[in-house]
Amino acid sequence: MDDLFPPTRKRRDGRVFVTAQQARRKRIVIRPRYAAAVLIVFNPMAGAGRRRRLARALGALRALGLRPDLAETSGPGDATLLARAAAAEGRRLVVAAGGDGTIAEVAAGISGSGTGLGLLPLGTANVLAWELGVPRRPEAAAAVLAGGRDTVLWPGLASFPDGRERLFVQMLGAGFDAAVVTNLDLRLKQRIGRAAYVLQSLRELPRHAFPPITVELDGRCLTVASAIVSKGRLYAGRHLIAPQADPAAPGFRVVLFTRSGAAQVVLAGLALPLGLIPRLPGVEIRPAHGLRLASGSGVPVQTDGDPAGLLPVSVRDAPAPLRIRLP
Repeated sequence: MDDLFPPTRKRRDGRVFVTAQQARRKRIVIRPRYAAAVLIVFNPMAGAGRRRRLARALGALRALGLRPDLAETSGPGDATLLARAAAAEGRRLVVAAGGDGTIAEVAAGISGSGTGLGLLPLGTANVLAWELGVPRRPEAAAAVLAGGRDTVLWPGLASFPDGRERLFVQMLGAGFDAAVVTNLDLRLKQRIGRAAYVLQSLRELPRHAFPPITVELDGRCLTVASAIVSKGRLYAGRHLIAPQADPAAPGFRVVLFTRSGAAQVVLAGLALPLGLIPRLPGVEIRPAHGLRLASGSGVPVQTDGDPAGLLPVSVRDAPAPLRIRLP
């Protein structure tokens, strides 16, 4: 078996275990007769609970006749490298086992290929899974991977002045929500989950300066306090924010918060779990296929719940949709 890299990475059940370090060294080469059609890219950062849920999903997949290979990430960007290598090998499906950030990285890796995207929702908010109806219970999600239908998901693409591009599958935020994401204590998030975002929001309120953001949209320039460019209807879990959004179609719904200040943030926080953001005074929702966000200050940007950099940023549709496995 010396034509597998390296032999110590072949598991007892015959499946190949891939590390992110091997992806960086460009050592991911699995001969077609050994490679499974499905690769699971697993983000283990949430600890033992996430690993137990993965084990339940793997058991269900084996019971359904699938024997996927498994790859683990160890840091930002790893999921993209692993997914890109899997697509180059001709894998039929790459499954993102993690949260929305892991999904976005896997989607970036398979973008432009014929490889499909699968979801094992193991993250904190799992916004895309809620959006698309993918069950959170590992056994049910495994059943979707084994026997679901293939449809399309059309991501967005963010471009920064330094040449970086960032693909996102659910949303891009600039302003207060991005400041919360950027400054979030990840260890606290691992311990208490979504409550960490609430605590970080309370920390940000007294110190956030709410610098104005310029939005170039449909030939107009607007000044707002915060903006969320949404591919889907939901935000921060299963909370409605953009009712007309369609993740399968090109284009976005841009949620503009025109009023600044701590009181407006508190009001939005109370409205969010009630699904009332679209009706909140000081909120405008506009359709767009492309836009630019800029600011004179160092305003942070987040994509799919991960820090992405600072404004300015240009946002457009990804060149093509992805194939995705859904119920």
